[in-house]
Amino acid sequence: MQVHPGVGLKGLPSDARPREKLLARGANALSDTELLAVLLRTGLAGKHVLQLAQELLDTCGGIAGLVATDAAALGRVKGLGPSKRALIAAVMEIARRALAQPLKTRELLNDPAAAGDFLRLQLGDRPHEVFAVLLLDSQHRLIAFEELFRGTLNQASVFPREVVLRALHHQAAAVVLAHNHPSGVAEPSAADVALTRSLCDALALVGVRVLDHIVVTRERVASLAQLGLL
Repeated sequence: MQVHPGVGLKGLPSDARPREKLLARGANALSDTELLAVLLRTGLAGKHVLQLAQELLDTCGGIAGLVATDAAALGRVKGLGPSKRALIAAVMEIARRALAQPLKTRELLNDPAAAGDFLRLQLGDRPHEVFAVLLLDSQHRLIAFEELFRGTLNQASVFPREVVLRALHHQAAAVVLAHNHPSGVAEPSAADVALTRSLCDALALVGVRVLDHIVVTRERVASLAQLGLL
């Protein structure tokens, strides 16, 4: 929907205003920009809320990128005051927790798609590599999700001792390792396989099993276990 910069939303037909459209037709009838505009509520001087919403999506790389953006990063977006930043951060955290909830109540191996969706939401849009761990109980349900390392990931930058310590801290019986590929190519590298085997050996010493190592991008998920590389 195009709106001239000089035209406020009150000048639009009621069925074209995001909030009214949502109430009349349901949230699924709104575009990403319109949904975000409902959250933002107001724009800035000389910039209506739909423009602000679109600029925010463009800056973050769409809805998926917005969900992966933390409150500190939102603070660098011109026009977002503390109230708007807090509201967006809260809604995005609700989305992340909604995806995590099934992993806490069901055996993870029985719902691998849910785990992949959760990890893509958490890591898929990061501009740098992030190594994380899903820590699981004896029934393979999620206890905690922790991001442990950032940067170029290899055996030298991911410390097995730290992964072991986090597993012991949570009394985890098993873990799923995860990291993202900002390049968009989900296929595991030789370094990914070597790192996985090193961590498997370290965790086995304390009785913690590595169930999988999942590589994620914005669009794809690759499982080392499913590929026979674990």
